[in-house]
Amino acid sequence: MDRRSFMIATMLAGAAGLQPRGAEAVASDRRLPLEEAAAEAWLYGLMLIENAQARQRMLAMMRPNHLLHRQALLTPRTQTVTTPNNDTLYSVAWIDLSAGPVSLTLPEVGERYVSYQFMDMYGNNFAVLGSRTTGGGACTLTITGPADASRDSLALRSPTRWVWLLARLLIDGPDDLAAASAIQKGMSIAGPTVPPPPRFAQRSDPWPEYFASVQRLLAENPPPIADLAFFKRVEALGLGPVKGFDPGRFSAAEGKAIEAGIGAARAQLTATGESGRIANGWLYPKATLGNFGQDYRFRAQIALTALAALPPQEAMYMRPIAPGGAYDLPSDVRWRMRFEASQLPPVDAFWSLTMYQVNGDGQYFFFDNPLNRYSIGDRTPRLKRGTDGSLDIWISRDDPGGERTANWLPAPPTEKFSIMLRAYLPRPALLEGRYLLPPLMRG
Repeated sequence: MDRRSFMIATMLAGAAGLQPRGAEAVASDRRLPLEEAAAEAWLYGLMLIENAQARQRMLAMMRPNHLLHRQALLTPRTQTVTTPNNDTLYSVAWIDLSAGPVSLTLPEVGERYVSYQFMDMYGNNFAVLGSRTTGGGACTLTITGPADASRDSLALRSPTRWVWLLARLLIDGPDDLAAASAIQKGMSIAGPTVPPPPRFAQRSDPWPEYFASVQRLLAENPPPIADLAFFKRVEALGLGPVKGFDPGRFSAAEGKAIEAGIGAARAQLTATGESGRIANGWLYPKATLGNFGQDYRFRAQIALTALAALPPQEAMYMRPIAPGGAYDLPSDVRWRMRFEASQLPPVDAFWSLTMYQVNGDGQYFFFDNPLNRYSIGDRTPRLKRGTDGSLDIWISRDDPGGERTANWLPAPPTEKFSIMLRAYLPRPALLEGRYLLPPLMRG
């Protein structure tokens, strides 16, 4: 156990013996009954579990502390993470800092949009480098673990042992592929050789396996000290910041209570009201997206529906909401989105509207369609504008025909779909809520 893990475990043990302070006791510190503890703990652990699954899929194709470049835009056959984009080339690395710091070299990109997203195992963006923050110049930097000593004042210190690095590099269609791929090849990582991690449970696994994996992931990546109140609340489950969960100590009746709590937690993930602000029928992200703090429910929703989302200052993700509050819309209806000439999304990089098919797990992926078109945006060639400069986007299963075909975003043949509008480097009017997207209309 490292020093940080020891301190957290010691403080938690001490906190467990404290008595409530009467009327002024903090409600968030109260111990929950087993069913409620299981619900909150299931939500808390979901980002760890989903990140571990994403890590496992990626490390089947590469080693830790190495970069994998996707040198083509994603298609239905190459996507691996829910809600992918079709605007950028991805470069990905899973970095293990247990054996010491890692060095990362970034190439010159000039005016082309790029972001280098560094996420800890709790889904928090502890740094986003690139066009917005460091510019498009070349540099070499050091990434250190939570316990590493470093005299480099510009080093990036990760809060957890494992880091997910996701780079997005803008590509303007197939003709731009060679130039973008050449830039990707200038990225490199130098670090210790480490073995891949063991396998972990999936969110659909029975509760003993799920929580056992959450406990192992907590030991692998100790949580921040600000989460101690959570561990006090779920004391009935036995989950701890370093150790504590023992599935063998629960009776059959207690197992039923845990299952009921998990069922309640799953239901909470479908509620959109706490995921952000709704205006004009669109859900706008919370300011805490990508840096969740103690908002574990929101973090779990993002783990399921928008894993690896950037923080709003880098990109804003907006989704239309059905009248009943669901993300998913019927695909047997014709839809229309109309931008007036002066009302296109205000961005300093680019925007796009992406279509997804909903799979059986409630996640969102590309699907085959007649145009091989997965998004429409400000860089889509040959879009038709109205005589007044307006832009209509037509969303339907079938080709709307005529000039509308140029602006057609195909919907899936299945019952439901979801769309997401991404705005990269949003301007203050969008960030501050003064600009609103036009409503999605039937027709």
